[in-house]
Amino acid sequence: MTTAQVQRRTVSTLMLSSSLGWAANVSVVAVAGLLAAEMTGNDLWAGTPGAASTIGTAIAATPLALRAVRAGRRNAITLGYGIGLTGAALALFSGQQGLFVLLVVSMLMFGMGQASNLQSRFAAADLADEEHRARSIALIVWVGTVGAVLGPTAALWANRVGVDMGINDWVSPSLLGVVFFGLAAIVVAVRLRPDPLELAGGVDRDAPPARPFRGLRTTWQAIWPNRPARLALVTMAGSHMAMVAVMTMTPLHMRDFGHADLSTLVISAHVLGMFGLSPLIGRWADKYGRVLILGLGAAILGIGTLSAVAVGYYPALMFAGLFLLGVGWNFALIAGSALLTESLASDKRVGAQGFADLSMSIVGAAAALGSGFVKEAAGYSWLAYFATLAALMMVLAAMRISTPQTV
Repeated sequence: MTTAQVQRRTVSTLMLSSSLGWAANVSVVAVAGLLAAEMTGNDLWAGTPGAASTIGTAIAATPLALRAVRAGRRNAITLGYGIGLTGAALALFSGQQGLFVLLVVSMLMFGMGQASNLQSRFAAADLADEEHRARSIALIVWVGTVGAVLGPTAALWANRVGVDMGINDWVSPSLLGVVFFGLAAIVVAVRLRPDPLELAGGVDRDAPPARPFRGLRTTWQAIWPNRPARLALVTMAGSHMAMVAVMTMTPLHMRDFGHADLSTLVISAHVLGMFGLSPLIGRWADKYGRVLILGLGAAILGIGTLSAVAVGYYPALMFAGLFLLGVGWNFALIAGSALLTESLASDKRVGAQGFADLSMSIVGAAAALGSGFVKEAAGYSWLAYFATLAALMMVLAAMRISTPQTV
């Protein structure tokens, strides 16, 4: 096959596997806070499963990137999905048995499957030409729309069926994580051939086993002096932090007003915003430049957080605000991923990609864990205000960065 044919096969394969992977992630995470609150009887710990999941993503991000360098994208992505599947199975068991500590451990493993979802967008860029790099990344992000539509809706259906069968409330959605992650792993293992990173010259099968955290300092030193790469890293991490903090507490905020069931639909609208406009955003990033799109995305994110709380509680504004929050995150992820990839030399790219996902996961974990404490101490509105402040800082950072695409 020609390179163009391999690229088309790679993108189509990753679109299918990512749609399954995101459906697995969203179906479990969308109700994890409700499950934790049900098990502990306290909203204070409702953000713990989400935090554990994002910590798991952080733990797996760099090792999976380094494994891709030694064994290829297919091997690394399949491994992540397999670990996520195991975590979903343990979450099902721990939720039914009322073992909160085991639930946290299982969500840690579950989050490692999300690392494969994130790495997939970079795999789509391995063989893409510069004029279509953002679009290739955007197509992989876009299929997360399946997760937006299928995940929370399927979780609500699975919960109702599970309760009727005697399963504890909010436990049965974990079974969807097992099924969807398992199917995603099979798709990648069977169809991601030939391996795109290997064809791009990024695989060294004779390289000695790498120590995941030893190279973090070297990667940081490559990213931080590079202004476009630094902007890409900061905006992806900052947008993710703001998004996770607000999203995690939204179901509980709506429950406080008697709309717990409606919260799953709001999360669907939010995740639709995260993915639904991806093809357009990818085209805009290729046409108008990564930096402009990053700044615009930060502004949209800020508008979304303010609209959710500025005039009090209205379900319609929750839908609009969470949708815009997702759209802003989408801008940052697509434009930031493309800018980071093309701003560094080829021998630094995969390590930097893993570092970016690590950074996103760490700040996301902190946001998920801290969101419960902020809501309890100061209220949901302060989460939105902090997110708006972060968005404003990212807009200012984008305004200070010029537009060169390569270094």
